[in-house]
Amino acid sequence: MTGFSLAHLTALSLPPPELVRVAARTGYRSVGLRLLRVTPDSPGHPLQDDPAALRETRRALAETGLSVLDIEFVRITPDLDVAALDSFVATGAALGARFVIAAPYDPDRARLADGFGALCDLAARYGMAALLEFFPYAAVRDLPGAAAIVEEAGRGNGGILVDTLHFDRSLGTPAQIAAIDPARFPMAHVCDAPAERPATTEGLLHHARAERLPPGEGGIEIKGVLDALPPGIPIALEVPMEAMARALGAEAVALRVGEAADRLLHP
Repeated sequence: MTGFSLAHLTALSLPPPELVRVAARTGYRSVGLRLLRVTPDSPGHPLQDDPAALRETRRALAETGLSVLDIEFVRITPDLDVAALDSFVATGAALGARFVIAAPYDPDRARLADGFGALCDLAARYGMAALLEFFPYAAVRDLPGAAAIVEEAGRGNGGILVDTLHFDRSLGTPAQIAAIDPARFPMAHVCDAPAERPATTEGLLHHARAERLPPGEGGIEIKGVLDALPPGIPIALEVPMEAMARALGAEAVALRVGEAADRLLHP
């Protein structure tokens, strides 16, 4: 396998030390870690509050030679307390993470830009960048909207995370990517999904959080998106497949996803 990162959502049931070891066994170069819970019924793995688990994660990284690409998942809400995220970002920095991933859940555009800017400032203190991810069911639904918020925040270490699923579901086009400073795209999330776009928020959420497809096994135009993004940026595979994970285990999912991405992107 050629240099992919394993996003935690692909194997979210695994605690970080086990995720690192599974990623190493299945051919990945790095991992993304979900240290903050996103929904009440999905796990987070708060290493910032668990010194023993943090030590074991660092041991796994040292033993395998893998790195941490990103940490997640900051929900930028109207009542976000960025100062309270200091231990979260500091933990990511201690693990060598490069990016903090955030998502827009504040309908007030000016306040959202201020919150993202404050997160960028916190990340900068630890030598990291903050990336805003957009979703068709969130306060910022598409790439142009995300770009506007990042530009309004006006921080040099602020970027945009393009996920091929959300980009497709928001009717994104390569021309939209081309209109934005390439430096704003320092990494990407890649997955596939059925070509037919769900008509309901519930359907969008099910694909996003529970059942995506390995790259090349669905109807998303992945290569066109990646061709529009800067060459050589890290690619993280974010492909939850909960039914397969229940039947065969998270490691089988990680292996299938990586092999599929290799076939599609490195034939």
